Amino acid sequence: MGLLSEGSPLDWEETKRLTDHVRRHGVIQFINLYKRLRDRQGDVLKWGDEVEYMLVKFDDEAKTAKLSLHAMERLATLNEKEHRDPLSVKSLWRPEYGAYMLEGTPGKPYGGLLAHFNVVEANMRYRRQEASMVLPPGEVLMSLTSFPRLGSSNFTDPAANPTPNSGASRSLFFPDEAIYPGHPRFKTLTRNIRQRRGEKVAINIPIFKDLNVPRPFRESLAELGDDGSSQKAAKEDHVYMDAMGFGMGCCCLQLTFQACNIQEARTLYDQLTPMCPIMLALTAASPFHRGYVTDVDCRWNVISCSVDCRTAEERGLKPLRENKFRIGKSRYDSIDSYLSTQGERYNDVPLTYDEEIYKQLLDNGIDRLLAQHVAHLFIRDTVSLFLEKVNQNDLEDIDHFENIQSTNWQTMRFKPPPPNSAIGWRVEFRPCEVQITDFENAAIVCFVVLLTRVILSYKLNLLIPISKVDENMARAQKKDAVKAERFWFRRDITSAAKPEEDGESEYAEFTIDEIINGKDSLFPGLIPLINSYLTGMDVDADTHCTVQRYMKLIQRRASGELLTTAAWLRKEVTTHPDYKKDAVITERINYDLLKTVCRIQTNELLCPELLGLCTSSRTTETIPAAVAKAEKCPPTDC
Repeated sequence: MGLLSEGSPLDWEETKRLTDHVRRHGVIQFINLYKRLRDRQGDVLKWGDEVEYMLVKFDDEAKTAKLSLHAMERLATLNEKEHRDPLSVKSLWRPEYGAYMLEGTPGKPYGGLLAHFNVVEANMRYRRQEASMVLPPGEVLMSLTSFPRLGSSNFTDPAANPTPNSGASRSLFFPDEAIYPGHPRFKTLTRNIRQRRGEKVAINIPIFKDLNVPRPFRESLAELGDDGSSQKAAKEDHVYMDAMGFGMGCCCLQLTFQACNIQEARTLYDQLTPMCPIMLALTAASPFHRGYVTDVDCRWNVISCSVDCRTAEERGLKPLRENKFRIGKSRYDSIDSYLSTQGERYNDVPLTYDEEIYKQLLDNGIDRLLAQHVAHLFIRDTVSLFLEKVNQNDLEDIDHFENIQSTNWQTMRFKPPPPNSAIGWRVEFRPCEVQITDFENAAIVCFVVLLTRVILSYKLNLLIPISKVDENMARAQKKDAVKAERFWFRRDITSAAKPEEDGESEYAEFTIDEIINGKDSLFPGLIPLINSYLTGMDVDADTHCTVQRYMKLIQRRASGELLTTAAWLRKEVTTHPDYKKDAVITERINYDLLKTVCRIQTNELLCPELLGLCTSSRTTETIPAAVAKAEKCPPTDC
């Protein structure tokens, strides 16, 4: 979720008066930090994953599954071990937006040894087991991207009612009690985003037009307390949502990489950008929203709209009078520019940025591409400010910079080193949806980490125009995108662009199968390149087996041989005996679905159409002498 400052939150009017103060000092803080650390060299590869979970309360007698609003109590118990001995813990736990959400990470980052791939899944399993031990009977930790009935009637435990005329979100569907209560940032963000926008956020996702779905599909919202504004904002044949919680209440899987220096970080930032829509489609896991089956597979547009604080002027609906910029995207969206000199020629979308901040950065020795990037981030206002953080020491603090940086929630994040820290320049990879099992999440993590090693070792060039990345992001969210869509991708990723190339000849449309697995002699495929890289490394047999198990899952998902999580979830609902072909997920359908998911995530139930046959690696949880020895999986699974 980003920066979690402590203190007394300011309301929107107070925050609004201080936005220029935060922006001015945030830029100065970045300049000071950059001057100190721009020449920093020699940091080693470190990386880690972040898995977001939700707590689900099952009532087996009533046959219901609801979101448990007890994350704060569970988190307090989980954090006791860290408070006693922070250096020895295997996992770290942090709050997230929902009162039903937890975020878990490894206790320490992983390093550059290939043997670390043997412990990723084991650590994820450990996190799940550790959290499960503090839960009461009937409460389960689940790695679901979206709760199927989020925002439907009676979806929380304990029960909570929306308050459309008061509170932080003023939602017709999402009660404020479902927002994490243990830190004021979350409700402050919710309230300030709504107030800055001048109205509630509006999220419209196309409904799945099954046989018995009304045509047109349009809900009557007056009975829920609507004053008419929501009915006006709701689109025909769409599922309408009106609160930050519908997006930030989803779960995801993220990775952060430490680079050896700022140049390598900029390279990784750029080269991973074209992979964001590919991995979004490949990890698609959220076809259900507000108790309906929808016609999309991913959360991205939901979460983008859920924090869209742009005013009508900034969205181009009114002439600019009170605001300074027309802004093309929500503050949660895909990136708008590359950062490396190699990527500069592919910045084909006009970039909106603050000219004064841009000039200030240039005057302080920051190059044009990085200056544009920061000046673009800083067209946004702060939407959460604490009284105790207003006045800072710009030579030592960086909270004002992070205040705006951390609320630009984009597909990639370029992260400077924290002040007075051993941490280096980092890149965060943010598009992936979280999967049901630790096996799947470990496979995704290891694939992306290996891809970064191949990009740097082989000097791969994945760059395509930013406009094509944006097109791919829209395609990635469509139903069954892995099998049904084609994506812009670079034709020759193993050589640099030639001066005589006209641009359009550099890229073409590929299926995800072709991108991941290759296309005859025309495109090598990312996994064949990873396998080639591993062939040249000193990989022990156990690590090789672990990696191949993960790569096989990615290959088979990409080819369509295995279902994506979204496709499997949709199939489970639409084939349920109680399903009426009306796109409605009843409480009983929801209960049966999540019970099945629970059995799969604990390996009580095999699901070969989703996972294949080899669904779990049985690995050690430490790395003695820098080499983890995993138990060998059966030869047929490798």
